[in-house]
Amino acid sequence: MKKVNKLSELAATAISGNDISSSVLYVSALSIAFAGQYAWITLLIVSFVLFLFRKIYGEVVGALPLNGGAYNALLNTTSKRTASFAATLTLLSYMATAVISANEAIHYLHHIVPPMPIIIATIALLSVFAFLVIGGISESAKVAIGIFIFHLGSLVILVGFIVFYLFQNGIETFIENWNWPLEHGSITNAIFLGFSASMLGVSGFESSANFVEEQKKGVFPKTLKNMWIIVSVINPLMAVFALALFALPVLQSPDYQNTLLIEMGSHVGGEWIADLIAVDAFLVLSGAVLTSFVGVTGLLERLALDRIMPPFFLKKNKKGSSYRIIIVFLILSISVLLFTKGEVQLLAGVYTISFLSVMALFGIGNILLKVKRSELPRPERASWLGVLVAIAAVIIALVGNISIPPKDNSPSNVSVFLYYFIPTILFVMAMLNRTLLLKFVLISIDYLFSPIRRFVISSDRKIREVINKINDQEFVFFTRGDNIASLNKVMIYVGKNEHTKRIKIVTILEKGESLPPNLEMEIDFLDREYPEINIDFVKIEGEFTPKLIQELSKKWNVPVNFMFIGSPGDKFPYRIEQLGGVRLII
Repeated sequence: MKKVNKLSELAATAISGNDISSSVLYVSALSIAFAGQYAWITLLIVSFVLFLFRKIYGEVVGALPLNGGAYNALLNTTSKRTASFAATLTLLSYMATAVISANEAIHYLHHIVPPMPIIIATIALLSVFAFLVIGGISESAKVAIGIFIFHLGSLVILVGFIVFYLFQNGIETFIENWNWPLEHGSITNAIFLGFSASMLGVSGFESSANFVEEQKKGVFPKTLKNMWIIVSVINPLMAVFALALFALPVLQSPDYQNTLLIEMGSHVGGEWIADLIAVDAFLVLSGAVLTSFVGVTGLLERLALDRIMPPFFLKKNKKGSSYRIIIVFLILSISVLLFTKGEVQLLAGVYTISFLSVMALFGIGNILLKVKRSELPRPERASWLGVLVAIAAVIIALVGNISIPPKDNSPSNVSVFLYYFIPTILFVMAMLNRTLLLKFVLISIDYLFSPIRRFVISSDRKIREVINKINDQEFVFFTRGDNIASLNKVMIYVGKNEHTKRIKIVTILEKGESLPPNLEMEIDFLDREYPEINIDFVKIEGEFTPKLIQELSKKWNVPVNFMFIGSPGDKFPYRIEQLGGVRLII
């Protein structure tokens, strides 16, 4: 058996960390847009919630170290239907992450290469990472590690330039921003909205649980710790730096919302720093695409093993990759990109609600594991208070994101989410209940077509009866000792012209007359040569007259026009005459 290379701490952290650490590109600006000068506080609250989820994920996956994340947690504590609901949300989250991350990555690259066609380049990027994952998870991990190290290195360079800039210019801008009047009313409301938006910055934290089987023993909890440290340091720090560099109205403008880190780099270090951040953004968002492919592969493999998805998805290549899952997910992602015509911001509702719902369901799975599977050994335990606080925090963030009004007459988050969620959950439910649905289809077909089937069967039976009745009509041939060639012509004639499967060959011998030599043997030969026709040879003593023919016709119940007479040496059946009501061949 081929040895499977498990992922090390660095590789597993890089695969998940590229997704969660890419949030620094947008979450600081997003939190500032809603929380203003209190954005860094909301990001610290997010860090605290994520700390609670470290214990929650650690306990569940430690007790059930299988791929599937929230699906796996609920499958072992509730029903397969409930677990399938979590799987659907996770699948939608990965789909939205892949499409949004790829599209945003190309937009950042477009900052350096303006003529680049966005949609075509996005499709190319999705395809590159799909085929990279098909090449094997070890090869994918090497690319993820390279992206991860480059990303952290770029952020360290950016932080160094910002610190040097602030050392020279002071923090007066931060103080002015701190005293800026709030746009959204009270501090509580600002922090609530900022926290709700900032919770999107932990997307990717759940990914490690979806490919835990590919990680070396003991690696999973380390990935959670590493991701928590990255998010807790980078995101609040960048929010503080942004507030120290630019006035709050500038930070809340649309231009800075999309490219905040590039603007920060350009402000403190010039265009080359801005270009470095643009390249870094392209790479780390591409890494988030890679995370989506790896995570969805682990999830769908588990669904296929549990017979929710077809076993079609379990086929692997020589590298051990479930290439069919990856190709189907690639096609799905490209179709969504084309359907939205590149305006992937419409997927924000899918991304937001599905991701936060998965986090909440994982917390619920932890509670159910404590209650129903308390006997399972686990390396660590999350406290009841910690689990309840974490679930409550995620629900608050979910409510906050749903309540945020859409911009520019765009559809609401809930409507966009339902647009994708309903067909997906219907497909999953159909797969889960496919035997029941097939039985229903079978009953429906039976009900609709049973009268037709009965008519066909009845008609078939009656027609066969008529055919058999016709074929049962016996054909009588009188011979005076024809040779086998003449008899064979009779058989050929009967086969071509008469509707019968029975023939009676009759010879009439006058008193003292003997049977022609070899006649019985020749008839026996013909009987074997024409197995589809039953030949009966009859010898009668008497005088061959029309009266005898009439008597035999009544006895055998054969109409006289079905009785033929042949003569030795005659060429049968070239000349037919009528004599005494009997068709004679003479």
